[in-house]
Amino acid sequence: MPLKKLTLKAGVNKENTRYTNENGWYVSDKIRFRQGTPEKIGGWVRISAYTFVGVCRSLWNWITLSSLNLVGVGTNLKFYIEQGGAYYDITPIRATSTINNNPFVATNGSAIITVTDTAHGGVTGDFVTFSGAVGLGGNITATVLNAEYQITVLTANTYTFTASATANATDASGSPGGGASVVAAYQVNVGPAYAVPLVGWGAGAWGSGTWGVGGTSASSMRIWNQQNFGEDLVFGPRGEAFYYWDATNGVTTRGVLVSSLVGASDVPLMQDFLIISDASRFVFAFGTNDYGSGTKNPMLIRWSDQESVVNWTVSVTGQAGSTQLSHGSEIVTAVQTRQEIVVFTDSALYSLQYQGLPVVWGTQLLADNISIIGPNAAVAASGVVYWMGVEKFYKYDGRVQTLRCDLKQYIFQDINLLQAEQIVSGTNEGYNEIWWFYCSNSSNEIDLYVTYNYMEDVWTYGTMGRTAWLDSGLRAYPIAATYSQNIVEHENGNDDNITGTPVAINAVIGSAEFDIDDGDHFGFVWRMLPDITFRGSDNASPNVTMTLIPMQNSGSGYNDPISLGGNSSATITRTATAVIEEFTGQVYVRVRGRQMILQVESNQLGCAWQLGSPRIDIKQDGRRGNS
Repeated sequence: MPLKKLTLKAGVNKENTRYTNENGWYVSDKIRFRQGTPEKIGGWVRISAYTFVGVCRSLWNWITLSSLNLVGVGTNLKFYIEQGGAYYDITPIRATSTINNNPFVATNGSAIITVTDTAHGGVTGDFVTFSGAVGLGGNITATVLNAEYQITVLTANTYTFTASATANATDASGSPGGGASVVAAYQVNVGPAYAVPLVGWGAGAWGSGTWGVGGTSASSMRIWNQQNFGEDLVFGPRGEAFYYWDATNGVTTRGVLVSSLVGASDVPLMQDFLIISDASRFVFAFGTNDYGSGTKNPMLIRWSDQESVVNWTVSVTGQAGSTQLSHGSEIVTAVQTRQEIVVFTDSALYSLQYQGLPVVWGTQLLADNISIIGPNAAVAASGVVYWMGVEKFYKYDGRVQTLRCDLKQYIFQDINLLQAEQIVSGTNEGYNEIWWFYCSNSSNEIDLYVTYNYMEDVWTYGTMGRTAWLDSGLRAYPIAATYSQNIVEHENGNDDNITGTPVAINAVIGSAEFDIDDGDHFGFVWRMLPDITFRGSDNASPNVTMTLIPMQNSGSGYNDPISLGGNSSATITRTATAVIEEFTGQVYVRVRGRQMILQVESNQLGCAWQLGSPRIDIKQDGRRGNS
């Protein structure tokens, strides 16, 4: 019989049974498609050995007038500026307190220090920096006390911290110490790293849950919003005030409240999202308080005067203003694209466009009865906005459309909606991809991803934990934040290099079931032409394992009760002393069945590969019956 060419449809499809998707791909991990054929994705490398504190949910990249390439890094505990691989803490100060005389109490043999500061306003996990303190007389010296610490709150007036030294009997003399000039600088309150589930009466929507028990929902986690205003940065935690960092003051200075700047007028007290428009540089606050009010209106949009961060006062000569959206209950996020800002509420999509005086910025309803799953679930690529909804994907390219998805059931049947706020999206422009990272049903941390190649209209999925993603074009590679408290560069090399020691990436793709011959007879496969390229490998002997998995009948499983010759695998290796290009040749196998699955897997350092169109040599074998 002639060789059978295995050219399978591009993309991974799990919308039906494995056999229904014949001649397609069914499983994947760390795989993308290029020109219709699968290949292993690129590796990732940490930018430095330095780490930040907390879980990062926000990245923003810009370049200053002095050509400094900076990244804003917002975690649930702090806010940093990354420069040259180092993380500089610019977390704003919430309050500065001159504490009463001798606020510190130590215990002999313990490093835990108790602090008394009336109405300190802190929460457990907050950071405080002490200055002006004198030592307690023993190991707890002035140097030990005058430092930054993370606190555990006891009461509204007291808290503890763990000092860098253990107190002795002299420190714990029975009386408080520290002197009369202790100053405590409290950083902005920390926020949850994850959405905290709320269970019981009032937790869910009316009518949800069991009578007398109530429903289930989740409280918001800490997400920072940030964008640069020229060379400076405007940033703030979701639902709270926003701050300004002046680049001319250097990376060692902290951000300050916008409302504290010279000329500040009617600055919003809170915001759920921030954007600085490309058109004439207006600062937008979405989900904010109205003029003269201290209450948040989740459907209100306010903007500053043109070219101003501080002037939010409405006047005849100025362009500051506001508008109220009507469809939905809250503004979730916004994306700037082409000549408009696309604004998402929890049930509608609006276009916000600059119109000049007297309206300044006008809105237009683009679509109603839509959804978006989280504030970081939307992204723009090539002039089109893509986003993940609660039960499906969408795109906006001038009109709102449902995005065809071959993995819809697989994704939305295994997603932790209580952690939907964690979902993060981003582009990988070099490969025409949109990535979404999300939590599986069994996890409170991001452990899965799905990608959409908008040029080839194909989907893939896999396992990976990334808490923030940015493909800014100002860096050589897309960057992402990890659970190891670092930033990594993606598509850099072929391996997982988060820790500084390269680890092989396990990449795998498996086909749907396809018939051997016509599927009515048993077929015997005895030879395969692998057709695979190892271009891009930096291992002199890169290899993959190709496995042919036979079945007696569709769905009969990989371990048939009737011996069919068993699975047959071959390790395809290309050894070279020069540039590694392509592997050709043949391997001999023994596979007998009616249907078969093709799987390609690699788990080797320095290995890169792309599959072509393998061919198998088939002989008719066995009888037509079912026994």
